[in-house]
Amino acid sequence: MELIYYTIAAIVLYGLSDFILNRIEIKMGKRLPNRSFIFLVIIMTLSIGSFKLLQSILIPLDSNQVNSAQQTQTLQAEQIKNKQPANK
Repeated sequence: MELIYYTIAAIVLYGLSDFILNRIEIKMGKRLPNRSFIFLVIIMTLSIGSFKLLQSILIPLDSNQVNSAQQTQTLQAEQIKNKQPANK
């Protein structure tokens, strides 16, 4: 599922970076000579921030799933212990 979130974020970042670069060029009134480099800087800056945000959102979700799985395993182990007959 994470792959889908990161892919959607990358597509949005690409469009947003292009939009920002076009706005900068319109304000300057000309095409920038190092357009590709400026685009790279914009998209890298946005991607680092947005991927960190996604990571901070997704990690707590994963830890909740791990905790619930651990709790389930603990409950199952206790149930198995309770069903075993006592040694005589």
